Amino acid sequence: MSEKNLMLPGNPRYQPKSLQEYFGYDNLYRNVGRVEIANLKVMAEIGLMPQETAELLTSEVVKNILALTTTQIEETERRVTKHDIRAWVHEASKLVSPELARWLHVMLTSYDALDTARTLQFLQAHYQVVQPAVVRVMRILVGLVRTHADTLQVGRTHGQHALPITVGFWLATLLYRIFYNYQKMQLHASELVGKISGAVGACNAQVGLGALEKCGALSYEERVLEKLGLKPAPISTQILPPDPLAYYLYSCAMLSASLAQLGRDCRNLMRTEINEVAEKFVPGQSGSSTMAHKRNPVNFENLEGMWIRTKNEFGKVMDTLMSEHQRDLTGSSVARDFPTIIVNLVQQLNTLLREDQGATFLENLSFNKEACVQNFGLSRHVLLSEPLYIAIQMAGYTGDGHDLVNHTLVPRAQLSGKLLAEVATEYAQESTVFAEAWNNIPADVVALLYKPELYTGLAVRKALQIAALVTKKLD
Repeated sequence: MSEKNLMLPGNPRYQPKSLQEYFGYDNLYRNVGRVEIANLKVMAEIGLMPQETAELLTSEVVKNILALTTTQIEETERRVTKHDIRAWVHEASKLVSPELARWLHVMLTSYDALDTARTLQFLQAHYQVVQPAVVRVMRILVGLVRTHADTLQVGRTHGQHALPITVGFWLATLLYRIFYNYQKMQLHASELVGKISGAVGACNAQVGLGALEKCGALSYEERVLEKLGLKPAPISTQILPPDPLAYYLYSCAMLSASLAQLGRDCRNLMRTEINEVAEKFVPGQSGSSTMAHKRNPVNFENLEGMWIRTKNEFGKVMDTLMSEHQRDLTGSSVARDFPTIIVNLVQQLNTLLREDQGATFLENLSFNKEACVQNFGLSRHVLLSEPLYIAIQMAGYTGDGHDLVNHTLVPRAQLSGKLLAEVATEYAQESTVFAEAWNNIPADVVALLYKPELYTGLAVRKALQIAALVTKKLD
């Protein structure tokens, strides 16, 4: 493996080793070999290829075919064939006997092999790398949600203090987005298909040259793809319908966006003046090239930056949703970049799962409860404007309750630093209309207006519900 070129698509800085087996440059034709070998075996099984020829496809021959590197094949393509799959056939023919070589690629067109191999690559990477990593991230987040389900935090909308929530509730909103997109990704992975349908998709050679009539209950296409663990597209041209892979990659991009939201939120909560979240600062780490006091949110920034890269990569997927008639070559070079979306996603997941002293980065996050309380206190006196205005309206106030709270009571609270409930009690001495409504408010509601910390609604319950939902589904 060390002698191979295992460069992944995209920026050389971002090269998750776990993906090299599937998208590393010199491994790109391994699945083409698998498709071609499955095709040879089916021709033997239905009696199209002589049995004595089929016996030449030994395990050693299969091993050698699967070991063909992209470097070898593309050198032959440049030097000899000027065609990628004919270059593969040229190189594979050197590894088998002449009797077997003449059956290579028979009944297939280039994209029977290439499109089906691409599906295999994405499925292998999905089930072996992407899925386990996302599940691990979600399980860690479930633990954080439960731990901080009742940790008080001020909610923020438009960058401003809004209503009381909890840290667990905030994390649960992120967890659910990740979980939702994970489910979509699982669905669309299960819908990825292959094709063995020939040069225009109508299985012309299989029908015209007698292969189809030898197949029995399963079609020739179904037989080959069954050996690869795939279902066939219901109908195809020279290429697979682009939609199943596009939907899968879209779900991966959406998952990337939900991870970026985690990065965006945490990056802002790490601001010096907020300080509610902190990344672990490992020994030897530098926060700045010159300002030694800094602790930059570099990992959270990476989460968000990877989404920006992915968003723009997905534009390439959309640009290949059309071809001219049964196929043209304009999308061929573009599709070679599609794995970059997976590379970026795995880079995000690896950021969260990178281990230090036995714990992942995500597990090492710290939540500053004191800062949460302190920040909550900045607006504590005015945070309950919502229940106050609703309560007086429900209690029979005949004016505009929202206008009264907005333009009269809140300014007084801001000026004095008193709770809105205290200001309302004082205002009742000035306005008999307001006093009548204020005195009609139930005692338990008035008590709540004096305790902003308790006005968290269903935050705790919702947080624990989402944690339970995700755990149940994953289990």
